[in-house]
Amino acid sequence: MKKIVIIGNGIAGVTLAQQVRRLSNHSLLIISSETDYFFSRTALMYVYMGHLRADQLKPVEDWYWPENQIELKRDYVMQVNTTQKQLQLQSGETISYDILVIASGSKSNTFNWPGQNLAGVQGLYSWQDLETMEAITPKVKRAIVVGGGLIGIELTEMFLSRCIPVTFLVREKSFWSSVLPAEESAMVTRHIQSHHVDLRLETELAEILPDEAGQVRAVRTKKGEEIAGEFVGLAVGVHPNIDFLKNSGIALDKGVLVNAFFETNVPDVYAIGDCAQYVNPPTGRKPVEPLWYAGRQHGEALAHNLCGQKTPYQPGVWFNSAKFFDIEYQVYGEVNREPQPDEAHLYWEHPKGKKSIRICYDKASNRVKGFNLMGIRYRHDVCARWIKSNTPIQEVLKNLRQANFDPEFFKRYEPELLRQYNQLHPSAPITANKVKKLFGLK
Repeated sequence: MKKIVIIGNGIAGVTLAQQVRRLSNHSLLIISSETDYFFSRTALMYVYMGHLRADQLKPVEDWYWPENQIELKRDYVMQVNTTQKQLQLQSGETISYDILVIASGSKSNTFNWPGQNLAGVQGLYSWQDLETMEAITPKVKRAIVVGGGLIGIELTEMFLSRCIPVTFLVREKSFWSSVLPAEESAMVTRHIQSHHVDLRLETELAEILPDEAGQVRAVRTKKGEEIAGEFVGLAVGVHPNIDFLKNSGIALDKGVLVNAFFETNVPDVYAIGDCAQYVNPPTGRKPVEPLWYAGRQHGEALAHNLCGQKTPYQPGVWFNSAKFFDIEYQVYGEVNREPQPDEAHLYWEHPKGKKSIRICYDKASNRVKGFNLMGIRYRHDVCARWIKSNTPIQEVLKNLRQANFDPEFFKRYEPELLRQYNQLHPSAPITANKVKKLFGLK
């Protein structure tokens, strides 16, 4: 039996601990300075909005940890001594380990803007960020959100739920156009504006201005505009939380450098989740993947490696999801902003502009490469199977209703996509296969 110490109680570290416990009797200790217990980070916004209580963010009950012999420690790791296999904690305690797993997550980005350290300026990542935001809210007459990504839209929705107006600064010509194709980006842009958000496109932050008490009072843009506000939310991405690992001997770049087994350059030291950086990324993946889904997969994969089932990490088909106010977004596989020379995109959008389906496929082989869904839910397993098995677009369209995850009596839009395909290919039209209902009834 070995002593496994995990730094970080996010989805990666906790998934690892749970899976190791399922597979072995190794000693397990999770250290976190953020909270006593694992919580659902993706649901922080719903506590602020009043949809959930703080205690409802805990995916498992408190008794689970002692019952499964997983020790939890609330403390901050100050230093890692890989020679002696010891951790020095802020409390003064020294912890020894046989195996160390770094799952320390991310920190919000800042870009050395003048005034970025003023009271009332922050990101949204940690539990402490939520507490700080809650404390300052009574003083906020207008919030300013900087950055056109998923955290930016969450911050905007949070303040609107408290009837606080928001000015939203986005560098691009259209919201999240660095990720979304033009049509979906335009859809989300319209949707944000329909919620009475003061959306400033092609606008960048220059500096944050203080009042006499050292609180934020306004921002100045690179266009020279001054916008008053008592809160500035910085939503310009995240970076691996690895400052405490300097001088540890563990190889670092943007994150902790790991191979396909999540091994670092130091024996018995591993890294997973947001803080890990692949030396050789899996095909189609970025070196750092700050995603909830990736963190969970990392934890599952490393658990098997630590318990005698050593296999390289194989992430499978890419998947992500989000929500832009009430428009749900899902992406499966590879969907580029613009079709590559060897690709074609089949795109349908509802006349009301709040639902769309996009299928990316290879021109030569017709194999499906990816799906983008807006306002429509598709089944993960079905889409992933089609992509993984190189299913032709024609076969996918014939059976597309199999993927639809919306409730039974919701309107189906797959016939619209099929009709559109047939208009583009009149010489070889296709017909949808019939879908069997429950108990074999049609």
